[in-house]
Amino acid sequence: MNKITALFKIKYPIIQGGMIWNSGYKLASAVSNAGGLGLIGAGSMYPEVLREHIQKCKKATSKPFGVNVPMLYPNIEEIMKIIVEEEVKIVFTSAGNPKTWTSYLKKNGITVVHVVSSSVFALKAQDAGVDAVVAEGFEAGGHNGREETTTLALIPMVKEKIKIPLIAAGGIATGHTMLAVMVLGADGVQVGSRFAASIESSAHDNFKEIIVKVKEGDTQLTLKELAPVRLIKNKFYQDVQHLYESGPTKEEIVTLLGRARAKRGMFEGDVIEGELEIGQIAGIIHAIKPAGEIVQEMISDFELAKMEVLNFNF
Repeated sequence: MNKITALFKIKYPIIQGGMIWNSGYKLASAVSNAGGLGLIGAGSMYPEVLREHIQKCKKATSKPFGVNVPMLYPNIEEIMKIIVEEEVKIVFTSAGNPKTWTSYLKKNGITVVHVVSSSVFALKAQDAGVDAVVAEGFEAGGHNGREETTTLALIPMVKEKIKIPLIAAGGIATGHTMLAVMVLGADGVQVGSRFAASIESSAHDNFKEIIVKVKEGDTQLTLKELAPVRLIKNKFYQDVQHLYESGPTKEEIVTLLGRARAKRGMFEGDVIEGELEIGQIAGIIHAIKPAGEIVQEMISDFELAKMEVLNFNF
């Protein structure tokens, strides 16, 4: 047992990222049943849809699970009320000031974790009273920190500054990568892309098939004027790059992005015109597997990696 398994009362220090359009109750419950911590991604759910997923997750697992909440969510008050009413015990917050909701959640007996992209924000989260932080390097898929600090550099810098448990994210999909960040100071890992390509992921099969075809260099961080996001280089991505050549205004970029572009790509399966968010580590994801099998593979690979390090001759 380490700090993360003790904090969440789970078997393995593996957290499934609460990804929009990917992380419904089926994925969260499958990861929790396998010994990790599953998260329902509230960022793509209307309040009552979130309530439904929480209730279904309770029926699908007796193990701990949580909800990931981007705090820029337009219905944030209603979301937080539902989380308390449904007696969710773990909440991961992101995309906002942790001071806003941490005290409210903790008063209601909820363990709070905040996602950060720098040691400065990690300290702010610690000062706000969170129980742990996720430090996410810019290898990660989806929305990313503006600092563009890699996981390899970020984890030891955050570890040096904080006293609370540290979860590493960004570029982690195997036991070897899990061991690497834990050697650097992480107490656990948050895994997104690998679980996006799981059978239980709520993403469209078209998107999952694209994930396993991604190669090195097939993703890029873009749309920094709005919110930095790592995308697969499909037609939509190329359209964004062509627009940049003309020196567009922020309004022109917003117009091109339109509405529900991420839903169109990841949930509805339009892999040409949709927004496809995935991490750089997708280049080593080669198969769509059950989430429970992914957890077990990561743990087996983690143990193998430890043995390899012990047998390494300097």
